[in-house]
Amino acid sequence: QVQLVESGGGLVQPGGSLRLSCAASRSLFGFNPMGWYRQAPGRERELVVIITSSSTTNYADSVKGRFTISRDFAKNTVYLQMNSLKPEDTAVYYCSARSIRTNDDYWGQGTQVTVSS
Repeated sequence: QVQLVESGGGLVQPGGSLRLSCAASRSLFGFNPMGWYRQAPGRERELVVIITSSSTTNYADSVKGRFTISRDFAKNTVYLQMNSLKPEDTAVYYCSARSIRTNDDYWGQGTQVTVSS
């Protein structure tokens, strides 16, 4: 059973930064792709960024230049560095991963990010 555990959310002022973490219960080499999604109240879940096993990334236009995804294979952890945060970035952020072996999709429980003054 694969587990993804997000952390790092919180309340931040506009223009501030946060770094989200997603700790996987097994090696990141077993997943392709991995990514971050978000869901704001009353809206559908949307893609923030995905990263493939070859390190190709695809960012939503709304976060390009502000958010950066990275991976630490030694720690089985994926990060989302979020800079220049805006109120419209407020959402629950979810980590996702697709198993290479089974093609199953896994999701974390989500972490709340609130951008407000």
